[in-house]
Amino acid sequence: MADRVGFVGLGIMGGGMAANLVRGGTALTVYNRTAERAAPLVELGAVAERTPRAVAENSDVVIICVSDTADVEEVIFGADGVADGLAPGGLVIDTSTVSPTATRQWADRLAEVGVAFIDAPLTGGSEGAEQGTLSIMVGGADGDVERALPYLRQVGSTITHVGPVGHGQVTKLANQILVVSNMLGVAEALMFARASGLDLAKVIAAVEGGAGGSWMLSKRAPQVIDDDWRPGFRVDLQQKDLRLVLEAAGELRVPMLATGLISQLYQPLLRDGRDGDGNHALAETVARLAGQR
Repeated sequence: MADRVGFVGLGIMGGGMAANLVRGGTALTVYNRTAERAAPLVELGAVAERTPRAVAENSDVVIICVSDTADVEEVIFGADGVADGLAPGGLVIDTSTVSPTATRQWADRLAEVGVAFIDAPLTGGSEGAEQGTLSIMVGGADGDVERALPYLRQVGSTITHVGPVGHGQVTKLANQILVVSNMLGVAEALMFARASGLDLAKVIAAVEGGAGGSWMLSKRAPQVIDDDWRPGFRVDLQQKDLRLVLEAAGELRVPMLATGLISQLYQPLLRDGRDGDGNHALAETVARLAGQR
């Protein structure tokens, strides 16, 4: 018999993922703190519940996609949390980007009541969530990952089992280092080209197929040119991920020179209330420093 699946967290990423699961034929029970976000899923055929516990009581597998470490902790172990509703033999799949240390602790706590846990953070922006083309990095035991694969394949096109629980989160943090470092390079290149009087769209077309090309250049540089700050991934969430990187790097005694700098460059955006802008708004800070804004 197929697993009954629940989904908690229907934001920019979770909403698209949940929709793809329903369209793929998965019988889905959903919950979101802001209840109206569940309405489009209900129209597609999902069933909405009032609490994470109620979702878990009607599920064998629960997928979580929320913002931060404390949010996952609350969803799983808070009042009316998933841990109170999921029966032994259940599986929790956390697709949030959170602390690797906390992730391992949650897995240990759930194992005590017979519930398995894998971390499966993802990347690919809102476009990937909508199109089902996310890249997913998975940490967990082989059997638990195998059980999760049918659902992960409905939301992602690249799924890599990187090791035991917690390794998915570490891999995602490595990804975020690359994302922001690349975005800083994109921002500086656009600043340089603008100061030189070049047509920025032509610059992108000229270089994106070569060694300087990247996903961030192709997807986000055109938005920067158009002053289009709609989020594929929000500034406040990006800054949260950088905090996680710097915390983990501190535990490892690993220097994070570029990441620390870029975290500081995001601060003016947060100060100006631009939490909900896309993380490519880093280019706005760089442009301001250059006197181009």
